[in-house]
Amino acid sequence: MLACCVPVWVQAAPDTGEVKAKIAWKIWQNECAGTIRGLVSWNRGEAFPSLGIGHFIWFPAGVTERFEESFPAFIQFCRRKGIRVPEWFSGAAPWRTRKEFETADVRGGLPERMRRWLSSPAALQMQADFIIARSVAALERIKGQSRRPEEMAARYYAVASVPNGMYALIDYVNFKGEGTNPAEQYRGIGWGLRQVLEEMRPVSPGQPAAVEFAEAAKRVLQHRVDNSPPGRGEARWLAGWRNRCDSYKRNL
Repeated sequence: MLACCVPVWVQAAPDTGEVKAKIAWKIWQNECAGTIRGLVSWNRGEAFPSLGIGHFIWFPAGVTERFEESFPAFIQFCRRKGIRVPEWFSGAAPWRTRKEFETADVRGGLPERMRRWLSSPAALQMQADFIIARSVAALERIKGQSRRPEEMAARYYAVASVPNGMYALIDYVNFKGEGTNPAEQYRGIGWGLRQVLEEMRPVSPGQPAAVEFAEAAKRVLQHRVDNSPPGRGEARWLAGWRNRCDSYKRNL
């Protein structure tokens, strides 16, 4: 998908073991503080658990949310790649509430067994590959929805031409989505990769583009908080979100 017109480094970087490992580790730190325990968790105030280094969302039966469910897609990705996946991961999340999850989250319980599988080398490799694949696929969907597809692609590639820019593109899709799902909006405005690319101001490719991507992401996330339902209290997350975006400016 990153074929013609893409710099050689951009084509090769996601498949370079060292770069991939650094990106995966930074995402694991962002989402789970780099801990094995963080690989299966249920955040206070959410109606679903999150699994893996990317905190992939997994809905319990009967739960529907505006946020995209990503864990079942990760499991399908593993199976397509020939990875054996435990039956625990089939269907809906096995806990209906956070309280049920916490009751099950005891030594040797199902969450602990899930963490062991998710922290295995093969599963960690699949999580990194899945996150990278989502970012690459997102560009084509963004171009398909945009009135300025070539401009969107040019901005994407300008950011991707340095390693920390590649990390930014991969992490942001995992963090806040593609921005192509109409359900993931407040007051008709999304907050995903598409919105960040649209928000970017003209800059040179490379490090200037990576810095501008980070600043554009912070502006988009501020808009999200401003447009969010007051009852969600999203302002409490903004400082952490801004810190995460600032990490896009720094070398891997």
